Amino acid sequence: MSLNHVRPWRNIYRRKSRQIFVGPVPVGGDAPIAVQTMTNTDTSDVAATVAQVQACAEAGADIVRVSTPDEASTRALREIVRESPVPIVADIHFHYKRAIEAAEAGAACLRINPGNIGDAVRVREVIKAAKDHGCSMRIGVNAGSLERHLLEKYAEPCPEAMVESGLEHIRILEDNDFHEFKISVKASDVFLAAAAYQGIAEATDAPIHLGITEAGGFVSGTIKSAIGLGNLLWMGIGDTLRVSLSADPVEEVKVGFEILKALGLRHRGVNIISCPSCARQGFDVIKTVETLETRLAHIHTPMSLSIIGCVVNGPGEALMTDIGFTGGGAGSGMVYLAGKQSHKLSNDQMIDHIVEQVERKAAEIEADKAAAEQAAE
Repeated sequence: MSLNHVRPWRNIYRRKSRQIFVGPVPVGGDAPIAVQTMTNTDTSDVAATVAQVQACAEAGADIVRVSTPDEASTRALREIVRESPVPIVADIHFHYKRAIEAAEAGAACLRINPGNIGDAVRVREVIKAAKDHGCSMRIGVNAGSLERHLLEKYAEPCPEAMVESGLEHIRILEDNDFHEFKISVKASDVFLAAAAYQGIAEATDAPIHLGITEAGGFVSGTIKSAIGLGNLLWMGIGDTLRVSLSADPVEEVKVGFEILKALGLRHRGVNIISCPSCARQGFDVIKTVETLETRLAHIHTPMSLSIIGCVVNGPGEALMTDIGFTGGGAGSGMVYLAGKQSHKLSNDQMIDHIVEQVERKAAEIEADKAAAEQAAE
């Protein structure tokens, strides 16, 4: 039985949105919240861009966005799409021809603000290309690039201005009978972004893409994103997300999943529960966890692992995890399996043994899943 059924305070009631598709990936409705990132390579360098896309996909990215500012990048997009294991979103700013070229090249989605690409004729041409090639769109409102008339009206970026911008772009698409779109209202300020997202969530049933834009470096950006996105997700708002970091895009994917895992919204890989360590620790907890994170990065099966330095909290945490190790004394500790004491183990054997136990458990879970799927056919 799910913990959510026996502990209702763990429930998150997601906002009801209509569902669209980004390639084969469902977005909105009852679909899992998708994790996205964006490449930072020169898009015209096909080999480098594909390698980065593949690395992000291996880390768990459901969707990857690439910038397409010129003809060289849209020419390269066709091969990038062909070699990508996940749907590709083409990032378009202002130039309607790039949007048409990206749709023709096989992009699954266009990130575009229809009000910024020219007159009604150009907008219709882009929408026709999207319809002809099965492309969805993302309206991407950003506090740093609001339309001039809204800045004149509101004097500064504010939630009301961002929501109004989003609704103006939505109206353009809907007036042209295009409904396969999601929307984001990003800001680097956590309060501004959160208020704008709450406003747009009330104003439309479109799927919502979450992001705290230009959040900063790895540490500061992770914290800002966890606060901003975490609070919105807790309120049930959000159908896709991107953690924007001045860091390797793979790290964005990892942080995105960690945020979702912390809220019980997605489960992928090993969730390591570990103590910060203190003088009571029976082994080097920090070094052990760092090593295990690296050694277990290849495990995609959802699983929990507790690594606790002493017996104060160790046994209690182990009761709630699939596998656990609690430090004891005299250079050894206790291994827990399925919440129960199993056997003692010396500290110097711990890492290899835990990796072996996790891999074995993952294989069992995957075999059971395959058997269940086969039985259901």
